[in-house]
Amino acid sequence: MNTCDVVVIGTGPGGESLATRLAGEGLDVVAVEAELVGGECPYWGCIPSKMMIRAANALAEAQRAGRLGGRTEAQPDFSLVADRIRREATSDWDDSAAADRLTRAGVRLVRGRGVVVGERTVEAADERFQARLGIVLNTGTVPAVPPIDGLDATPYWTNREAVAATEAPASLAVIGGGAIGLELAQAYARFGTAVTILEVADRILAVEEPESSDALCEALQSEGITVRESVSIDRVDHGEDGFTISLSADEVRAERLLVATGRRARIHDLGLEELGVDTSAKTLTVDDEMALGPGLWAIGDIAGRGQFTHVSMYQAARVGDVLLGRDPGPYDTSLPRVTFTDPEIGAVGLTESQARGQGIDVRSSNTEIPASSRGFIHGPGNDGFLKLVVDAERDVLVGATSAGPSGGETLSLLALAVRAEVPLDVLRNMIYPYPTFYRAIESAL
Repeated sequence: MNTCDVVVIGTGPGGESLATRLAGEGLDVVAVEAELVGGECPYWGCIPSKMMIRAANALAEAQRAGRLGGRTEAQPDFSLVADRIRREATSDWDDSAAADRLTRAGVRLVRGRGVVVGERTVEAADERFQARLGIVLNTGTVPAVPPIDGLDATPYWTNREAVAATEAPASLAVIGGGAIGLELAQAYARFGTAVTILEVADRILAVEEPESSDALCEALQSEGITVRESVSIDRVDHGEDGFTISLSADEVRAERLLVATGRRARIHDLGLEELGVDTSAKTLTVDDEMALGPGLWAIGDIAGRGQFTHVSMYQAARVGDVLLGRDPGPYDTSLPRVTFTDPEIGAVGLTESQARGQGIDVRSSNTEIPASSRGFIHGPGNDGFLKLVVDAERDVLVGATSAGPSGGETLSLLALAVRAEVPLDVLRNMIYPYPTFYRAIESAL
């Protein structure tokens, strides 16, 4: 039996950050990792996908430049972004640098799958670790694959295969109209791939405002991407000619198939039942200090409070405060998030529907970006809108959407306003620099 202060199972962004911080504060920390130090984000998620999106956006801007400043020509070359992902983002999926960074911070790294075998006790790599303060779970998620007849027998892509590809396929079918599917669909389309998006819900990006779905659907279709909503998928087959996706009325054929239908939490093989933790739900249930019980915490996607790297890092900071005997403060429930499509969809807090569902007396306003000063100047590529959701009784923002060029960056002021419950009178009594995209906030107010 090895003793330590804290065991962190899973070194995604939150786990790595927490382990490093605690070790820096003088605690004896063991970090257990079954795959790569850093988790999904730097190797298959946020970072490589945004490199691909950045390259694809540059190609789109080159085409727009021809309408603004003269003749332009841009020939897509997917090998450039594939090489950059290997060299700059993932080191060819080698986590040596991240592992060294962790151990230099004083963390003991154990390679293997960690299992909780008792109170404050973890087994990994044929060793047992007794943690004086407790265990922190940061085991993340895996792609959720729908039970479509025939799908399991095919070489379909998840986000991992999509970002690791060395060439863009001639055609791509995407099952799933959420953030991951939409981002990768648009990126591949801009590299010359014929893309079809298949969504079983009645609209893509269904978790955001309907206006976001409409604006993005129109933008994708204008680029030649086929968007099919409210579909029923009966079967998937694969042969020498690629994939055949059989729908209720017809079929879709494509060289490659990307399945992007959400994520499934890794909580069912951690031994948590040993401690009486309920693992029957999709995610674990934690309190505002991220605690599951005495000496046991969960952060990141498995905690069910948003599947985002920045959420995991925020939660890691809270657990760190608790373990170090400090007050983490009230929990931020505003959940700012961005879908990195073009237009970029930034959102924070409640949608209008969610606010009404909570019994809030809602006022809302919607300002079109092309009609704003910066949008007018920007010209091609200025699609988008800015929507505010207001609690009329308290006269504060409870939600907002910033869709358009740099929509995620424009969101920052709105995220602060929602988090701090800034009165609308204060937001109205501000000077908004001219001409900026976020000056549309003034118009919406």
